[in-house]
Amino acid sequence: MTTMSRPPADPTAARQGPGSRFRSWLLFGLQDSKGTHQGPGAVSDVHARKHPWWQVMCLTGVDYFSTLGYQPAIAALAAGVISPLATLVLVAVTLLGALPVYRRVAGESHRGEGSIAMLERLLPKWGGKLFVLVLLGFAATDFLITMTLSAADATAHFIENPLVPDWLHGQQVPVTLLLLALLGAVFLRGFKEAIGVAVALVALYLSLNVVVVSVSTFEALTHPVAVNNWWLALTTSHGNPLIAVGIALIVFPKLALGLSGFETGVAVMPQVRGKDGDTETHPIGRIQGTRRLLTTAAVIMSSFLITTSFTTIVLIPEHEFQPGGQANGRALAFIAHEYLGNGFGTFYDISTIAILWFAGASAMAGLLNLVPRYLPRYGMAPEWAKAVRPLVLVFTLVGFLVTWIFDADVDAQGGAYATGVLVLMMSAAVAVTLSARRRKQRKRAIAFGIIAVVFIYTTIANIIERPEGIRIAAVFIAGIIAVSFLSRVRRSFELHATRVHLDEEALGFISETWDGPIRIIAHEPLRMTAEAYRDKVRSAMEVSHLPVVGKPLFLEVVVDDSSDFETELLVRGITRHGHQILEVHGPVVPNTIASVLLHIRDVTGIMPHIYFRWTEGNPVINLLRFLFLGEGEIAPVTREVLREAEPDVTRRPWVHVG
Repeated sequence: MTTMSRPPADPTAARQGPGSRFRSWLLFGLQDSKGTHQGPGAVSDVHARKHPWWQVMCLTGVDYFSTLGYQPAIAALAAGVISPLATLVLVAVTLLGALPVYRRVAGESHRGEGSIAMLERLLPKWGGKLFVLVLLGFAATDFLITMTLSAADATAHFIENPLVPDWLHGQQVPVTLLLLALLGAVFLRGFKEAIGVAVALVALYLSLNVVVVSVSTFEALTHPVAVNNWWLALTTSHGNPLIAVGIALIVFPKLALGLSGFETGVAVMPQVRGKDGDTETHPIGRIQGTRRLLTTAAVIMSSFLITTSFTTIVLIPEHEFQPGGQANGRALAFIAHEYLGNGFGTFYDISTIAILWFAGASAMAGLLNLVPRYLPRYGMAPEWAKAVRPLVLVFTLVGFLVTWIFDADVDAQGGAYATGVLVLMMSAAVAVTLSARRRKQRKRAIAFGIIAVVFIYTTIANIIERPEGIRIAAVFIAGIIAVSFLSRVRRSFELHATRVHLDEEALGFISETWDGPIRIIAHEPLRMTAEAYRDKVRSAMEVSHLPVVGKPLFLEVVVDDSSDFETELLVRGITRHGHQILEVHGPVVPNTIASVLLHIRDVTGIMPHIYFRWTEGNPVINLLRFLFLGEGEIAPVTREVLREAEPDVTRRPWVHVG
């Protein structure tokens, strides 16, 4: 008896050269048009196990709670003795502004799209696309600076540890680059679901912070001289407490880093376990769990912000917050070493470094999910942007550049980080205001409008105070817009249809011609009189030699939103003035026609013929009309789209132009 050998899983693998193997490795996952990535908290499929809201909160926490590693020091450096009062204003904005806004966002974007998707729905067509690209620029600023700032602060905690050799002092940039390279290497290899790691890190980190805050509060209260010195400095420098409160209202935008985490909280919504009765369109349990997540995280963070802003400003000498000081970027670690010893302080440093590094991993995963979610759908990303590893390389290299520009300085990057966070929060406040107004919820629209004004003020104040944030955001925005539109132009001759469906009437029209060539006349739906159709048939017969025998079909493309790219096409068969017409709505006329022709060929097995007239007008203007309005020079562009889609000329639908 003979046995047959099993064929290899990939017969071409053995014949691949080194270059092909590298390209296959680099572009692994390119077939995933959604561009999703198994980052922290990712779910591999719709049937994957969900998690309780408090566990998912830890995914938000690796970004949100990790800011305790640098927020108190940045607040003390930015606001000085007024830091505790400014922090109270920040907490009020958090609980009374950001929290209500994102609780509403959670109810309206339960798939984790966030406020960007809400605004995309409210602002259609090219204006909406351009607005989304701008917001993506700020989101990229937020996530990338999260990576670089967290890595820089992790470096500060490492280098300033008393047990670290002296020769590492002054090596912030190389150490930070090493951490970013390690982060990129982990994602190049493949980073699986990490919610368990997030829970462990957040639980350990918050527990250690409870110890540090308890000890520091006790020390502050048992040293009334230190408290009196702070109060004296406050009243002396600002006259009286009322003036100090007024100044705190002005300077609190400098503390905006403490607002980060809400956008991430909404992004991880799909991880939250709902109720048994939840549906995909109405996941009530998931929404309720996410709102608990947001509220609990905000309350925990607010409590830590209030206590740490007071204890750090009272217990740490002012000069230690300055660049080169031991508390610069690591105020709580300074207290841990000072009052709990180097053993506990080192353990605290390790936990802080771990959660800061993991915050960078969360930010990288956010970028890998956010950018492919929009740009490929708009046709505004190169084909390789659907794969994970090329994006990881791009984001890592950009992280290197940002680190080098800012010299791995935590304080210097704070403005850029706050700008990205505040713009996203401002957009969320505007989105929920418009949503409430559209639903005629007058009181809520007014309340959210006031919150939006607060965030607009905070954003503008932060930009004026620290303009480097808007500069780097502008670079990201310009880069995204330039790459997006160049990609859109380059991909303009691709088929846009994700699926083509013919209704029964359309199939009936086509079936009448199955015994011979399928002859179709392209017609503009702007001229729909009986005379217009007779003129089009007569012209096709005289100029393009359309045979007299048989009844020709008309194909009409109605352009809905020319800014769309990937679309599903429904071809309807209708009768008008005795003529059989295939009507289809699409974003671009030539690409839609090409998709319909190829689908008819595949369904019937018969090669269709399409008849055009030449388009009048300047060719350059027609090209621009094609790129931005979906019209323009229809006949040659349709032929080019067909040529790109079908290399075999014998299987390519015929194009006749007269």
